[in-house]
This record gives sequence, structure tokens and C-alpha cells, in this order.
Amino acid sequence: MGRTGEACTWCGADVVAGDGYRLTEHPGERSAVFCRLEHVVPWAFHGGHWEAGAPEEPGALGAALETCAHCAASLGDVRVTLIRHRGEHRIPDAFCSVDHAGAWARAGGRWR
Repeated sequence: MGRTGEACTWCGADVVAGDGYRLTEHPGERSAVFCRLEHVVPWAFHGGHWEAGAPEEPGALGAALETCAHCAASLGDVRVTLIRHRGEHRIPDAFCSVDHAGAWARAGGRWR
């Protein structure tokens, strides 16, 4: 059976449009795709291998995120944004580093 979406950066499973998580680095034009939040943890722990290019997302998603979701530090121009795709909805969280994105995911993300 052919792919219907992107491949999970960690496990290679098919991540269909409207599902999963997209992690982007700004600036940097690098991204990663995950089928499950739990896959962010080992990916970050093992050094986070990025793909070139950023996924297409509405430009305003990251603009309103001013603090790190893990440590509440104020974010400057450099940030990591994790976007949950849930159907037509996009739920963003921003972080000051990949380590903080991994720690946040390890703690259960928004459901901690």
C-alpha cells in the first residue's frame, strides 16, 4: 500500500494529513514529523535528526507563542514549535530548545 502522508521521523510510520505532530525550528527551515507525541522523546534524546524545509502551516500559528511551554521563558526569534494536527485544527506550542520540547513531551505535554 502506498503512503498517504508523511513518514514519522522516529519510527517511519505513515502520518496522514490532519494527524500527528510537526516540529519546526525557526529560523532554520528544519522540521520533523511524528505519529505520536511519545516519539518526540527518543528523537530529542538521540540528537534530533531534522529534515530540510519547514512544513506548510498557517503563518500566524507561531506568532502568538511568546513563552516556552516547558519553562515559561520568553522566546526571541529562535524557537522550536510543535504543532498538533487534529483534523482541520492546528494546536501549537513553542519551546526555547529541542531539549525542552522533549522534556515537555516526556511529562505528558498539555495533559501533564
